[in-house]
Amino acid sequence: MTEKKQLLHMVFGGELKTLKDVEFRDLDKLDVVGIFPDYESALHAWRGKAQATVDNAHMRYFIVHMHRLLDPGQL
Repeated sequence: MTEKKQLLHMVFGGELKTLKDVEFRDLDKLDVVGIFPDYESALHAWRGKAQATVDNAHMRYFIVHMHRLLDPGQL
């Protein structure tokens, strides 16, 4: 059995100052959801948080491809 390659992804979010830019209102209140071993599990976590905060237009969640930061030559 071949083990799937670990490609770390982080999900985090917070309330934006405006809807036009990605600048957070309060960095101390960022919600770090977690670090996930693959995009699929990160996407699942992101969807849950995004849907739970849909009533707040300024609240945004993001997926960061950490594996790209750790190894910039990797796609």
